[in-house]
Amino acid sequence: EVQLQASGGGLVQTGGSLRLSCTASGFSFDDYAIGWFRQPQGKERDGVACIYGNDGGTFYEDSLKGRFTISKDNSKNTVYLQMNSLKPEDTAVYYCGAMTYCSLYDMDYWGNGTLVTVSR
Repeated sequence: EVQLQASGGGLVQTGGSLRLSCTASGFSFDDYAIGWFRQPQGKERDGVACIYGNDGGTFYEDSLKGRFTISKDNSKNTVYLQMNSLKPEDTAVYYCGAMTYCSLYDMDYWGNGTLVTVSR
């Protein structure tokens, strides 16, 4: 059974940083891509970043490049999202997902969400 567990959300002040983690199980980490998405309250879920489990190739939502960095630790089956210079508009529930290729539009498997709140 494919399982994805997101963690690391919390409350942070504007300009602060957070690192989210997504730990995967039930599938071969090297054969999948893991993506981060976010959904602000009352809005649609949007893609943030994606990384391939095998070669580490990455894709980002253009507007987030430079502030957000996606990385992985294959030994831990975990993908991270480092978020710096956070803004109130980054407030959202952040989800991780898995699919055999990277996409910023959808994933085949989804984990739980973790709430990130950026205060003014």
